[in-house]
This record gives sequence, structure tokens and C-alpha cells, in this order.
Amino acid sequence: MEVRINREIRDYTESMFFGLSLRQFFFSVLACGVAVGIYLGLNPILGTETTSWLCIVAAFPFAVLGFLKYNGMTAEKFIAAWIKSTFMIPKVLLFGNTNYYYAMLADELPENAGKRKYHRRGSRHKRNTVRKQKVKKVRKKKRKKGADGN
Repeated sequence: MEVRINREIRDYTESMFFGLSLRQFFFSVLACGVAVGIYLGLNPILGTETTSWLCIVAAFPFAVLGFLKYNGMTAEKFIAAWIKSTFMIPKVLLFGNTNYYYAMLADELPENAGKRKYHRRGSRHKRNTVRKQKVKKVRKKKRKKGADGN
């Protein structure tokens, strides 16, 4: 007596009807229902040959949905993933590289030697220096007014 065991446990499917899983059986019945409906509805109008081709074409997508597996996903999951990746996720992914080492040493580089953004001792020292310069200018103006006005 031999017992078959799948190498991968996730590949196991339970056979319910005629060796098909419940999902496969459902989609097969749905495909047959679509084919019968089209045959009964269009046979008197189009004739047997044309109607039979339409039945095959209309039933095919439903039959495929029951048996299709792609990367371990069923057809519904695959279609949802395709819609999400095609329409919902942006096509252009922006990537900004930040080189922190370059930013720290940018002042010391030869091409930026004369273009210092900040004072060497830091922005606080720069603010204080700028304030002192403004105060000196105001005092000079007051002295000039005082000298001109007397």
C-alpha cells in the first residue's frame, strides 16, 4: 500500500467532485451554465455552428479562472494584484540618495572652499555675530545723527 504525500504541504488540494477541488468544480459548472445559456439564447438567431463557437469563447474565461494558479495565487488574487500594481501604485518611484558623509565634509571640499553656508562655529555663533553687526550699525547711525544734529 502506498500513500502519496506532497513534497510541499501547501500544494495539497482536497478533491471533492469528480477529482476536482470545490473551486474548480464551481467554475466548471459556471462555464457550462454560461455555454448552455448562450446556446439556448442565440441558437435560433445565429445557427448552430456560430452559436457553438460563441459558447466556447464565452465559457473559456470561466473555466480558466477555476484552474489558473500563478506564483501560488489563484486567479482572483492574481487579478487583484495586477490591478493594484498597474493602477494603484505609482509608476515612477523616486529615490533620493543621501550621502551624510559628503554633507558633513562639504565645506572642506575644494570646489566649496569659498562658499561656506554657515559660520564655522555653528549657526548660533553666526546669529550672535549678525546681531552684533546690526547693533554696531545702529549705534553708528545714532552717532552720526547726534553729530549732525548738534
